[in-house]
Amino acid sequence: MGHANVGRTVKKEHKALERRGTGTGNGTSNTRMKNIPVVPAVASNAIPDAEPPEFLWGGYNENTIDRQVHAALARLTFGLSPASLIEAYSDWAMHLAASPGKQATLVQKAVRKAIRLWLHAAHCTAKTAPCIDPLPQDKRFVGKEWQTWPFKLMYQSFLLNQQWWHNATTDISGVSKHHEEVVSFATRQILDMFSPSNFIQTNPEVLAATVQQGGGNLVNGLTNLLEDWQRMIAGKPPAGTENFRPGETVAITPGKVVFRNKLIELIQYAPTTETVHDEPVLIVPAWIMKYYILDLSPENSLVKYLVDHGHTVFMISWMNPDADDRDLGMEDYRRLGVMDALDVVSAIVPNQKIHGVGYCLGGTLLSTAAAAMARDKDERLKSLTLFAAQVDFTDAGELTLFIDESQIQFLEDTMWEQGYLDTKQMAGAFQLLRSNDLIWSLRLRSYLLGQRQKMTDLMAWNADATRMPYRMHSEYLHDLFLENALARGRYQVEGRPISLADIRVPIFAVGTVRDHVAPWRSVYKITTHPATDVTFLLTSGGHNAGIVSEPGHPHRTYQTSTKKAGDTYVDPDTWQESTPTKDGSWWPEWQAWLAERSGKKSAPPALKAPKSGDAPLMDAPGSYVHQP
Repeated sequence: MGHANVGRTVKKEHKALERRGTGTGNGTSNTRMKNIPVVPAVASNAIPDAEPPEFLWGGYNENTIDRQVHAALARLTFGLSPASLIEAYSDWAMHLAASPGKQATLVQKAVRKAIRLWLHAAHCTAKTAPCIDPLPQDKRFVGKEWQTWPFKLMYQSFLLNQQWWHNATTDISGVSKHHEEVVSFATRQILDMFSPSNFIQTNPEVLAATVQQGGGNLVNGLTNLLEDWQRMIAGKPPAGTENFRPGETVAITPGKVVFRNKLIELIQYAPTTETVHDEPVLIVPAWIMKYYILDLSPENSLVKYLVDHGHTVFMISWMNPDADDRDLGMEDYRRLGVMDALDVVSAIVPNQKIHGVGYCLGGTLLSTAAAAMARDKDERLKSLTLFAAQVDFTDAGELTLFIDESQIQFLEDTMWEQGYLDTKQMAGAFQLLRSNDLIWSLRLRSYLLGQRQKMTDLMAWNADATRMPYRMHSEYLHDLFLENALARGRYQVEGRPISLADIRVPIFAVGTVRDHVAPWRSVYKITTHPATDVTFLLTSGGHNAGIVSEPGHPHRTYQTSTKKAGDTYVDPDTWQESTPTKDGSWWPEWQAWLAERSGKKSAPPALKAPKSGDAPLMDAPGSYVHQP
């Protein structure tokens, strides 16, 4: 960044401070903060700064220099903080060095595993039982080719080594829980890089395909690699996504854009039944991706399913922010997103309460809005549905590995330079959480076996990511992940704290078994709500595929039960063991729940803008969904 650009950046930050005051991301609105002085008051027992911030060579101050260096370093480390990783490994290494008992145990385990492997090698045949089995989710070595010599011995050695390192990085006295999880995770990622399944000469499936095809698989793999590399350099999406364009092949449920502001377009979908339930449905999707995950192809569109079952459906489509939107915060998303949408729905369908539905981060935002509405006696909500959405981040899964003070500061410095968190930076973290499925297995099929995975509507949508504004993402990480302010009753809206316990409308929460973004046990925490009925449903699948679970989808199962207000708490594992499993899609179960809490049916409302008689702005899916 040149001298002039730095100067402009510094001035921009000062102007932003003047607009926002000294707010720290607590959900306070910009308008309320604009008159707060930039210089904070100094406590009586504090030592005031005698000098203003010192500018170094060429007008650079220390913060600007540090942030630029961190941002440059982040591009080399894929957004991961080296300091955070070094701190975790130092904690582990020093405590391990001071634990002779643990060291002796590890030596003993290493000897035992070596003997097991030697004995297995001495009798190893295709029919010999393995000395160690892969974990249930590990599908790398399931092929019959892996049961032949010497490949069986290779993968057995790898799994034993992996197991030993798990023992070496866990259960060491004195190591903090977070550091232990980081070290164990990072070590597992390093080991996975050297899995025998990743290399031509040690993967029997690849060798067999090479012999059978005369090397054609490697030629195809090289072609796939070059194509993917060219697309990445050019900033293009993966091959095949061009067949799934919003408004043409996906997101084609008929509807109109009835409202637009700087942050959202609100879509009202056209009815397909003669009568509809009086209470409309407002869906708040996450803005980390485009909204149409819930309106993919006609056969797996949740929106179409609801409309066909007599519901009036409204959908928020978020604007894709850029550098100019760096100062948009969580309060902007609540006010300009949820609250403006509620106002419009209430104007189009007057005198009716609204079923609020939130997906992922959209569900978290909707929950904050619902709690604030309950505090302020706003009774427009009829029910609250949360799809794979967390409100308590105590056990937020492996995603918390990327969330500590050092890592957040690293991310903030990256976002400070560009004004947002880039889609590639977010995708990298999510891929690491399921590296076997999302990184190594894909590379095996594409580059070693030469098999291009067929693009689907869900995969194409997954490549259509969006950016996260600097201020919003910073507030989200600090307030929700680090401080868990929402669950603790400390999250502020319009300068006052809100509490989820104030919500009185019935709640329907959906978790997915293999969710690596919002683990179902974390989603389950909503059942601790003391004052309203909470129906919890656990479905097979992951964060996305588990939600897109249309009727007729093969191999789908779910469990569900309702905790009444005042019922005693049941822990998630006990709940899972005691709740019967049902086959099929969970959509009919939820739709029946909505219908049961809706009133009579009547003629559908007109598709119109908020002012009576105003024409809609444009056809669905609108313009924001097309923003690159």
